[in-house]
Amino acid sequence: MENVILIIHLLLALGLIGVVLLQRSEGGGLGMGGGGGAMSARSQATALGKVTWILAIAFIVTSITLTIFAARNASGSSILDRLGSGPAAEQSEDADAPALDFELPPPSAEEGNADAPLTPRAD
Repeated sequence: MENVILIIHLLLALGLIGVVLLQRSEGGGLGMGGGGGAMSARSQATALGKVTWILAIAFIVTSITLTIFAARNASGSSILDRLGSGPAAEQSEDADAPALDFELPPPSAEEGNADAPLTPRAD
């Protein structure tokens, strides 16, 4: 169901882009080649305006629907909570896997205080 709504959402986005590009802007835009025919310039703008509104409303509805699906699939946990319980965490607990140590190096003897934070120096 989620994939169907996502495909509809993408088609609506492409349709909305096309309809907006067809509309006549103040400078003429892409619609300057038309004219004449059974419809006047004003009725064409009104018809394209209505199609634009319909596509925009449908696009917003599908956006909200996809947001609801994503919130339902989130299962109430943060992505940071899931980082510690994933397969990468299980791999690092194996005895065969090399231990990764990303700690800061100990302070040098000339700095004196071992508890002081390390600060970069331009020596």
